[in-house]
Order: sequence, then C-alpha cells, then structure tokens
Amino acid sequence: MIHDLEIRLAAFNWLKEQVNIQGDVLPRSVLQAGFDFRGTRIPLVSPQGIFKPRIMGLPLSITTTPDSPYEDNFSRDGFLQYKYRGTDPNHRDNVGLREVYRQGRPLIYFHGIVPGRYLAVWPVFILEDNPTELAFKVAVEDLDSINLDTTDQFKVAEIEIGRRAYITSTTKVRLHQRTFREKVLAAYHSQCTLCRLRHRELLDAAHIIPDFEPESRPTVDNGLSLCKLHHAAFDSFIIGITPDYEIKIREDVLDEIDGPILQHGIQEFNGSHILLPAREIDWPNRDALDWKYQRFLEAH
Repeated sequence: MIHDLEIRLAAFNWLKEQVNIQGDVLPRSVLQAGFDFRGTRIPLVSPQGIFKPRIMGLPLSITTTPDSPYEDNFSRDGFLQYKYRGTDPNHRDNVGLREVYRQGRPLIYFHGIVPGRYLAVWPVFILEDNPTELAFKVAVEDLDSINLDTTDQFKVAEIEIGRRAYITSTTKVRLHQRTFREKVLAAYHSQCTLCRLRHRELLDAAHIIPDFEPESRPTVDNGLSLCKLHHAAFDSFIIGITPDYEIKIREDVLDEIDGPILQHGIQEFNGSHILLPAREIDWPNRDALDWKYQRFLEAH
C-alpha cells in the first residue's frame, strides 16, 4: 500500500524539518496542525495515544502524555513498554497497532515532557505484542536501516537485539536530558535568569552542580535558565552566583575594556540579582549555589 508508506515517509521528512528549526521537543499545537499531504492535512497526534489519521488504514503515531493514565516505561532489557489502550486487547486501537506490528510498519513516538511539549522519536517499531501484560514492546531504529524496495514494503535491516536495545536506551538518556531542560525553562517562564532574554532557541537549562559530579541532581532546583552567552560564562567561572542569588563578575573581567557585548552583556550585571521562579520550590538550591560559588572564587 504505497499510499500508507508515502504518508509515513512524508511525516518523517516533515518532522526532520521541524526538529531542525525548533529542536526535538515540539509544541503539541504544531503536531496537532500537522502537515499537508497532497492537499490533505495530516495531524500527528490526537487525544488518543494510538493515533490513526483519517486517510490512513493503520496508526501513524503513539504518544505518552505527561499525565498519561498508562504506565509506559523502559524495561530492564532497554525497550519501551507501550501500554494497550484500556484493558481490551481487541479494542480497535490495539488491533490497529497489532496490524502495524504484523506488517512491520514504522511509527512515530511522542513522549510528553511537560504539558504541551513532546519529544519526537522516529522511526520506532513494535518488536512484541504481550496481551498478558497489555503492552507492546517498542524499539527505536536507525532511519538509515530502512529501505523502500520494489514491493513497496518497508524493510528493516536484520540487526542484533543488543544494538536495538542500545539505540533505544540512548533515547531514554535524551528523554531525561530534555525533561530537565523543559522543566527548568518552564519554571523561569522561558527567559534567561540574568538578562531576561525570551527566545527559547537561545536558552539552555544549565546545571548548577554539573551532571558529571556525584552531588548533581536532575531537578529544577539544581538548574538555571540561561542564554547561551551567560551559560558559557557561568560554566567557565566568568560569572558567579552567590547563595543569596547575587551575581558576581570575575574581577579581571570587570577591568577589561572590550566593547559593548562585554560591557552590557556581562559587566553591568555585577551586583544585581537573578530572576527567581514564581514557585519557591523551584528556586536554585542554596547549597548547590554555594558549591558552585566556591569554585568561582577559586578561579579568581
């Protein structure tokens, strides 16, 4: 069925374009609007987790929302366990996904990170159907291993189970990283805590205690929303932040004369205070700031 395959390929290409523009965490509004396919609008998500566009015969995407009633998770063998819709294995959505599995068709997986924002992962394939657990086992695949041959069927390269598990496990790591970023940026209303810049594409979620340190935690209170300039300056100890949320600029940098970027972008913040999240529970942890600030002082 070339029509089905063409839509899937068009969806993959459209997602690639969106990710190149916006990053791999996309707004739900964009996914709901979808893309145009030969004059027909193809949305990629709906209120149902297993979604089949009207013009397709089989599901195109599966979604886990941030407030999902289903306990989708990664199993010990590294794969995603995607729960059936409801408890009836013969529900039409479960039947449709089972047919996707039987035909070996690729899907798109959207994982809700925070309300309204989803990590986009594709292609994914169903490896197993487990009616006793009311779940499908799902693996992430390398797009380069998919080929469209003369029979108009997607063929997946025969690869060892360990490699598929590894590819899927890297998605789990990426999911954790994006979750940290999205939660930190949401706490700061998508603006830099120093300069108030609001362009998300220029913002980072910076760890106060770096994530490679044993004391680090992937929590909002160990994060700061910083523009890329101030993130780099914070990590390289040009900028320090005291446990009382005061901004300090390294003394030798304060003495430099190097144009308006240095003057207005860094030096003028000395002695001011960072913007704090609305919820006190999200404020930067004072002990974490002290850990970082002591290293800032040592760098002088």
